[in-house]
Order: sequence, then C-alpha cells, then structure tokens
Amino acid sequence: MDTAEVERLIEEGIEDAEATVTKPRVPDEDHEDAHFAAVIVSPAFEGLPLVQQHELVYDALEGYMTTDIHALEMKTYTPEAYEEHEA
Repeated sequence: MDTAEVERLIEEGIEDAEATVTKPRVPDEDHEDAHFAAVIVSPAFEGLPLVQQHELVYDALEGYMTTDIHALEMKTYTPEAYEEHEA
C-alpha cells in the first residue's frame, strides 16, 4: 500500500477530509515496512475528543490496519485548529 492509497481511503471515509500521508522513516529492506504518518483535517472532528477523532480515521481504513498498515502516526485537526496550528 502506498501513501496515495492511504490518503484516498481516509478522504473517502471521513466527510470533507483532507489527508496528507507520508512515510516517516526509511523502509527496512529486509522487512515489509508499512509505517505511515498522516495529518488529517476535517470538520467531522469538531467537538470530538482526540480518541474519537482517531477512531474515525481507523474506521476509514477498515481492515487495512491489520493487514497493509503496520503503524499510523496521526495528527487530526478541525479546519480552524489547523489554521491556528499553521499560524
């Protein structure tokens, strides 16, 4: 699975989401390295605690977290919180 596919799954699974997915480290040539990092911005996160925001992301990734994705570092923001973060 590549970063574009992870982005697509998140954006299709969470309303009005914009996801930026990267690989946070150099892949290990001897092992399948399926570590990803994601920044996800969506109004769907409004009013939800962090745990529920992350659950929305996991739900969007369906069963891939146990098969194609070994680890996912994520930062979730509402659009307003993201603007403040970037300022």
